[in-house]
Amino acid sequence: MKKLNKYSFGIGDRFGHQGEAQLKAFVKAKEAGLDITPVWNKSNREHEIIGTQPGDVRVEADSATTALGWSDNYQVDADHINLDTVDRFIEPSDFFTIDVAGYIGKPASDDEVETFISSCAKYTRKVTIPGISNSYEITNDTIKAVADQYLYAAKMAGEIFRTIEKVKGEGNFITEVSMDEVPSPQTPIELFFILKMLADAKVPVQTIAPKFSGRFNKGVNYVGSVEGFAVEFEQDVLVLSYAIKEFGLPEELKLSVHSGSDKFAIYPHIGSIIKKHDTGIHVKTAGTTWLEEVIGLAKADGEALDFVKEIYEKALIKQEELCAPYADVIDIKPENLPSAEVVKAWSSQKMVDSLTHDNSCKDYNPDMRQLIHVGYKLAAMQIDRYFELLEKYSEIVNDCVFVNIYERHMKLLFEL
Repeated sequence: MKKLNKYSFGIGDRFGHQGEAQLKAFVKAKEAGLDITPVWNKSNREHEIIGTQPGDVRVEADSATTALGWSDNYQVDADHINLDTVDRFIEPSDFFTIDVAGYIGKPASDDEVETFISSCAKYTRKVTIPGISNSYEITNDTIKAVADQYLYAAKMAGEIFRTIEKVKGEGNFITEVSMDEVPSPQTPIELFFILKMLADAKVPVQTIAPKFSGRFNKGVNYVGSVEGFAVEFEQDVLVLSYAIKEFGLPEELKLSVHSGSDKFAIYPHIGSIIKKHDTGIHVKTAGTTWLEEVIGLAKADGEALDFVKEIYEKALIKQEELCAPYADVIDIKPENLPSAEVVKAWSSQKMVDSLTHDNSCKDYNPDMRQLIHVGYKLAAMQIDRYFELLEKYSEIVNDCVFVNIYERHMKLLFEL
């Protein structure tokens, strides 16, 4: 069976120009003594907006690894696919993020629910998960409530998995299940029974992305109780460890943190917990590659800076349209957005400082950063010009991409 390594990073690249710059961060980590697997990912929505195909991600990943002589594992992720979108991703991908959020809360049949409840008879007691101090009093009603919410979603994960397996063959791809894009986080006991459902559905899940407490807004820091997150994350780690033994799930099974870009406040906690329990982690850092491209162009000044200012001006006008698909993962305060007229007078350094995620900088503006994050569609609408600028100022842009992944993310998370 194809196995995901202990540590892995999902690296999105919406415009497909930063494969080598991204991979250099993994090379640097390897030189520092840590093996992290790169997983290139791009969602169906991003492909549709930019006009690319899933196969383009495979070409980028293969080209980057060849250029840098990368001989270790790497994957190409069909990101956030469901039954409606999976087919076009099957051939070029070897990692599939099965997104079941849209199926959660839909009812399984009464017979399926009853069968699941019966299969859980041994747990209708006080359940203790090793490492978690409190125990859980489980009744048939507890199990039914979890089944009503998640059983149909697990069944659909199985259906999507088998759709992929029919083409790829048994053991030839890695499966992630994502349930993070929902209103409420899963409790440890819900996660435990969800993993049983996936095992029953014969989904060999190697990484799972639950919904965590707090806000994981795009491209900015974690918002919420950091201490509360640490408790929740560690409990989920312990649930996975127990479920692997209890349900015969793959020993590689680990947590995945979606919208993990820039969640600097929780990185030290994640790092210490996975070290304490000797477990792995998968972190998705997708959208910040586009942000670092924009910052690189702002650094380049002149025509490149003018382009960034135009993107910002158009984003202000189209703010509602751009933000709508990301309503649950952005939190922009309009009063903190400077006007286009004000920004037109800004220097290169002022624009760079405003968009770079550095809380120690007085000019850093997380509201601007979030708006630019969702504004990649505006660059796609003038893609030839954008690509010309990326290529002309590639040295500056590539360095921004590398520094972001290695210096801000990997070094903080893994104490490199």
